[in-house]
Amino acid sequence: MSSGGAEDDIPQGERKTVTDFCYLLDKSKQLFNGLRDLPQYGQKQWQSYFGRTFDVYTKLWKFQQQHRQVLDNRYGLKRWQIGEIASKIGQLYYHYYLRTSETSYLNEAFSFYSAIRQRSYYSQVNKEDRPELVVKKLRYYARFIVVCLLLNKMDVVKDLVKELSDEIEDYTHRFNTEDQVEWNLVLQEVAAFIEADPVMVLNDDNTIVITSNRLAETGAPLLEQGMIVGQLSLADALIIGNCNNQVKFSELTVDMFRMLQALEREPMNLASQMNKPGMQESADKPTRRENPHKYLLYKPTFSQLYTFLAASFKELPANSVLLIYLSATGVFPTGRSDSEGPYDFGGVLTNSNRDIINGDAIHKRNQSHKEMHCAMARRRCEQSRLKSKISERYTAIHCDCCCFPSLHPGDLYPFTRKPLFIIVDSSNSVAYKNFTNLFGQPLVCLLSPTAYPKALQDQSQRGSLFTLFLNNPLMAFLFVSGLSSMRRGLWEKCQEYLRKINRDIAQLLTHSRSIDQAFLQFFGDEFLRLLLTRFIFCSATMRMHKIFRETRNYPESYPQLPRDETVENPHLQKHILELASILDVRNVFLENTIDDY
Repeated sequence: MSSGGAEDDIPQGERKTVTDFCYLLDKSKQLFNGLRDLPQYGQKQWQSYFGRTFDVYTKLWKFQQQHRQVLDNRYGLKRWQIGEIASKIGQLYYHYYLRTSETSYLNEAFSFYSAIRQRSYYSQVNKEDRPELVVKKLRYYARFIVVCLLLNKMDVVKDLVKELSDEIEDYTHRFNTEDQVEWNLVLQEVAAFIEADPVMVLNDDNTIVITSNRLAETGAPLLEQGMIVGQLSLADALIIGNCNNQVKFSELTVDMFRMLQALEREPMNLASQMNKPGMQESADKPTRRENPHKYLLYKPTFSQLYTFLAASFKELPANSVLLIYLSATGVFPTGRSDSEGPYDFGGVLTNSNRDIINGDAIHKRNQSHKEMHCAMARRRCEQSRLKSKISERYTAIHCDCCCFPSLHPGDLYPFTRKPLFIIVDSSNSVAYKNFTNLFGQPLVCLLSPTAYPKALQDQSQRGSLFTLFLNNPLMAFLFVSGLSSMRRGLWEKCQEYLRKINRDIAQLLTHSRSIDQAFLQFFGDEFLRLLLTRFIFCSATMRMHKIFRETRNYPESYPQLPRDETVENPHLQKHILELASILDVRNVFLENTIDDY
């Protein structure tokens, strides 16, 4: 507000307007800062707090719109401050999406972020000699890019990356900052993320077609009349990424991003459904949740992972499924063992470098203290082994866990008391083949190959081939066939044929006389049905491919699928060869597998 004697000349009404605005602004900041103190897990504790925060920001946004002239003249409201309010609302919608997994909220976040750019709210920031304001602008760009990536708005992403690059160059040129390397790394990460797909789909004018891999209405094969399947539905999913050196952006690896989209439906426009941001009237609430709730865990510690698992397990509704997706580096046991227990085959890596408390990374104590702790733990393990005469291999695994904690199959046993669907994409995925179903609940593990042929170009940094098959099976098929681009017309033709293949795989599964009933228990859910059919397509494709000749090149499952009725079924093999013929790549597949068809 203006200072000096001029303040006495301000009409009472305008003075109240400024006071009310300051109150709403302070209240909104207080509530927004309080969001970080909410527990990251659990689906109920945070909802009322989010509702209050949305209410205050809605009032603040409308208030500044209705009283803009007074606030300009009496408060000195700047455009970047309006942009900051809009950015906070965009962040609220984005975090509401993370909490609910409803993709419609991404559209709302995009609307506010897009308005900031279109109305140039941050355009005057560069004229002020305040580096902290420029950082706010750079962070806005980074957040906007994440939302656009999740919405597959790649054209907008490319424009934003160019603008962000120019802003970073100007920022580092004007201010002698220490974060130049960090911002350049952000640019490198998003550039690598955009180029992660190994195949481009092109229009006739050679522009790139943006394909979506979320579940569409015609995506999953329909259940035909008479198919006997379970009534379970996928309610919760933990998506865990801990692969060394894999492309990532904003703590989202390529594999996590692909699996995230495989477990979501196409976004709808929220405007017609919502009366106010983030809140629905009770009468308008959907009868069922469109997407399963998801937790995204990037390089979690073992304790953090277990905490989120326990929270999901606790809140899992009746007749529902918990899905665990592990994309992680394999941890292998050392030593030898005569036993074959749930801890004797190793597992997958969890993070040892940080503990997470409410989202904040706290680095552990210095390395010497850590090494001392591990040495003491090794001695305790050795003493325990001598007393109980357990195997050296068991000791080796648990000593490794002191310094390099890992998640073993046995760690998941407590959660098999409820229906559990596990996907492991790792160089040690076969460790999870040795599961024991202790409680009789439906349990399925889909396991990646542990190695890929050397002749196949190494794409591990750009995401796993196995996860690509589960997310976009046609793109994965093209990649293993040696194709790097395709015209849109042919792509759509192949997609239609792939839908036919999925329908036939569904029939093979439901008509099988020897298949484990666990697969059929999960087959009633659209997301799980699509994952299962894509898994079988992936396995059949690799078994027919000429360069996939070792057992470790093939996906496996627990329980085992009847090969002759599924992954090695002559009818399915014929379909794969026909798809290869459409693409003129039949020569890369074996044909003698269907001689008896």
